[in-house]
Amino acid sequence: MKTNTFFPFRFVSCAFFCLALAVSAHADSQAQTAAPVAAAADMPPLDGLWKGPLKVPGGQLEVIFRFVKLTGGEYFCTLDVPLQKVSRMNVKTEIKGDTVRLYAEEAATRFVGRVSADGKQMAGTWQSPGFKVPMTLTFSALPAMNAKNVRLTPPYREEEATFSNLAVNARLSGMLTIPAGPGPFPAVVLLSDSGPHDRDGTVGDFAPLGQLADYLTRRGVAVLRFDDRGVGKSGGTPAVTTDDLVTDAQAGLNYLRTRPEIDLSHLGLVGHGEGGNVALLAAAQPLPPAFVVTLAAYGLPGRDIVVQQQATTLRTLGTETAQIEAATKRQQAMLEIIRQTTDNAQAQAIVANMLKQNNAAIDNATAQASAAEMTSARYRYFLAFNPVEKLPAVNCPVLLLNGTSDLTINADANMTALTKGLKNNKSVTAKKLVGVNHLFQPDPTKWPVINGQPQPNFSPEAEDTIREWIVAQSKK
Repeated sequence: MKTNTFFPFRFVSCAFFCLALAVSAHADSQAQTAAPVAAAADMPPLDGLWKGPLKVPGGQLEVIFRFVKLTGGEYFCTLDVPLQKVSRMNVKTEIKGDTVRLYAEEAATRFVGRVSADGKQMAGTWQSPGFKVPMTLTFSALPAMNAKNVRLTPPYREEEATFSNLAVNARLSGMLTIPAGPGPFPAVVLLSDSGPHDRDGTVGDFAPLGQLADYLTRRGVAVLRFDDRGVGKSGGTPAVTTDDLVTDAQAGLNYLRTRPEIDLSHLGLVGHGEGGNVALLAAAQPLPPAFVVTLAAYGLPGRDIVVQQQATTLRTLGTETAQIEAATKRQQAMLEIIRQTTDNAQAQAIVANMLKQNNAAIDNATAQASAAEMTSARYRYFLAFNPVEKLPAVNCPVLLLNGTSDLTINADANMTALTKGLKNNKSVTAKKLVGVNHLFQPDPTKWPVINGQPQPNFSPEAEDTIREWIVAQSKK
C-alpha cells in the first residue's frame, strides 16, 4: 500500500497545502485539536472505512477516513483522498458523545460530524482555511484480512517474475500474466506514476495497473508489472529522477525478450503519469520498445506543471482569480529561489521563511519539512526537466491518452506539447477521454455498484482504446 509520500507532480505533501491554502485571508492560525481519546461508551464502533463526497466547485473528491480501534480504547485514524494522491495521512481524533472531531494537521483540514444512532452515517462539516462545506460520510467495514485469497482463478497464467537491473544492481520483482493458448503474444510492461508504487500501482484502495493488467491479459496481451525499487519484493533504493527509471523499463523489456511466449516484434511499454514519460524516454534509446502507450503523461516542463497544478486546485476550490494570481506569483518566486540557490541549507532556510510568511498557520517543523522536500534532488530535477526534449528521437508508434477530468495533468496543454514534440513521428494517435480523471477512473456515475456501494474502476473506454490500438499494432 502506498504511503503518504512526496510526489513531484503534485504538492500533496504539506508543502502543497501550505502554499495553496495561504491564499485565504481567513487562515485559522489558532486551530487546535486534542489528542485522541477513548471512544464514548454509547458510541457505535467506528472501526472501518468512512467514505463521502467532498463537494467542490465543478465536481467532487472522494474522501476516506480509516478508523482502527487500539487496545487502549482510542482510535487510530488516517485520511485518503485518492484523486489528490493523498494516502494514509495522519488524523488526530477526538470523540465526545456522538460527535467526532477529526484534524489532519498536515493539510490544515478539519471535519466535525455526528454519528447516527445506527452507526452507519456521520454528517458534519469539512473545513480548511477559506473553505467550508457540509459532508456526509458513510460507513463500510474493513475488508477481511484474507480477502485477497478469496478470488476466482483467472483464465490465464500468473507467474512471479524476478529480473535484474544491472545498471543499478537491483533485483526487481513483479507479476507476469500470460493469456491462455500457445502464443506467442503481444506484450507490454506497465510503468507506474511518480513516487514508489507496488506492482498494481496502488493509490489508496484503487489499483489501476492491476486492473489494466487483468483486462489486457484476458484479451490476448501478456503483461509484466513490477514493484518499484525498494517497494514490495523489489530491492534497491527508490529512483531519484525520471531518467533513472528508464533502466527499470529496459530491464523489464529484456526480461520479456527471454520468454518464448512473447512476440518479440510486438513488445511495448504502457506508462501511467511519470511512467508515460519514462516509456517515451526509453523509446528514444537504443533497442526501443515496439510501441508506447502513455496515460496522463506530462508534456510541459516540471516548473510549469507545478504552477499549473496549484492554480487548478485553487480554481476547483472556488478561489477568486485575483487570489490565484497572487498565489501563482508567490509560488513562481519560491521556485526561482530554489533554481538560483544551489546551497541547499540556504535554499531551505529561505523557502521555509517564505512559507511561514505566506501562511501564519504553519509551524516551524512543517515549514522546515516542506522546504526540505522542495529542495531535494528529485524535486530540483523535476523542476528543470523538459519532457519533450528527447521526443524527436522517438520513432515507434505512440498512443497518447489523457482524461478531461484530470486535475493533476491538464489534458489540453500537456497533450498538445507531447504531440508537437512528436511531430516527426508518423504514427502518433492522441485521444482525450471525457470524464476520466488522473487515475483513469471514469465519471463516478459510471462506477459499478458492489454490495450497495459504488466502487471505482478503470475506465472501460480507456481499456478498449488501449486494447484495440495494441491489437492494431500487432497486425502491422
